Amino acid sequence: MEKFEISVTHNKQNYHLEVRDYMHHEGEQCKYEIYYDNLFIGSFEPDGHKILHICKNPGVVDEALLHMVADQLEGYHI
Repeated sequence: MEKFEISVTHNKQNYHLEVRDYMHHEGEQCKYEIYYDNLFIGSFEPDGHKILHICKNPGVVDEALLHMVADQLEGYHI
């Protein structure tokens, strides 16, 4: 597992998020997990075209924030 941080601004609030990348993930686990202040806020799974889709959403944050995170991660071409 690799960890790195990203920042996203949503509704005039800046979120500093930790991304956990499970490079060797299996089907049971999502590839990317996102944490805000050590609280799990969602995870993503890439499709065959490397477009990220929400895998798990516990409803802690607005889903629009998760879409912004996905857009930013896709911009990294990971």
